[in-house]
Amino acid sequence: MIHILLFQPEIPPNTGNVIRLAANTGCQLHLVEPLGFSMEEKGLRRAGLDYHEFAKVKIWPDIDHFKKTVAPKRIFALSTKGKSYYHQVNFEDGDCFMFGPETRGLPSDILESFHLSRY
Repeated sequence: MIHILLFQPEIPPNTGNVIRLAANTGCQLHLVEPLGFSMEEKGLRRAGLDYHEFAKVKIWPDIDHFKKTVAPKRIFALSTKGKSYYHQVNFEDGDCFMFGPETRGLPSDILESFHLSRY
């Protein structure tokens, strides 16, 4: 299974859309706190349509708890500062795609923890 991780997501409809994506693809969705919204927010529910019950969503207090518990095979930080292209990687079962907050992206300390081939 592929994992999708939203690090401190801020915009409810964006997260709702990813919930719908996860439900339709069988991916596991992980949200790292703090969230910029309530999981009961109307915009989130509307964007996710009726897929919330079909999506596997887990909320984590921080990135370290996620890494220790899930232990994904590989984590790919998706960033505009990336050095690699998605079509150059052979993704595997157990990989994780990590997205940062919509307004500011992944913090530099997190990006710096990745090998250049992983973002």
